[in-house]
Amino acid sequence: MKSFGSKPWILPQPVLIIGTYDKEGKPNAMNAAWGGQWDMHEIIISLSSHQTTDNLAQNPEFTVAFATAETLVAADYVGITSGRNTPDKMEKTGWTIEKAPNVNAPVFKNFPVTLECRVKQKIDESETGYYLVAEIVNILCDEQFLAPDGNPDVARMGIITYDPVHHTYIRLGETVGKAFSDGKQLK
Repeated sequence: MKSFGSKPWILPQPVLIIGTYDKEGKPNAMNAAWGGQWDMHEIIISLSSHQTTDNLAQNPEFTVAFATAETLVAADYVGITSGRNTPDKMEKTGWTIEKAPNVNAPVFKNFPVTLECRVKQKIDESETGYYLVAEIVNILCDEQFLAPDGNPDVARMGIITYDPVHHTYIRLGETVGKAFSDGKQLK
């Protein structure tokens, strides 16, 4: 086996679009890859200093959407463009934006799934950023992505993952097994 040393190569890495309002109520979005489930009702995201962290200092509520193949270009754009320097950043995405029903944050209607979140804790906070632990207040799913059982059909969403090795995005979607079930074959 070839050795690569220590690198941020945990796979898959979600492409998370974090939505916040600034102090004037103007929506902002950023792209974050270093995040995941913290426990049953919480997530954790590693954030460096951004317009998003400035906004969260004013208002501890935000949304998290999962980027898709369809939203890839604009999702990448909000990751490479700072809201601090580009006042018309959100207009350039072409996204439809409305206020979230349960938190004071924007929902970007172009994404199939959005988490409504509230900051619970900031870990190792410094001028360069922090680890954000947040409570999931609610989950919104576009009805066109619901399965016959009424739950989200993740395989149909075209959700993408970030490949940190080659700096590319990969589309997820093929179901290859049944969790908490297929392993029973070896019992």
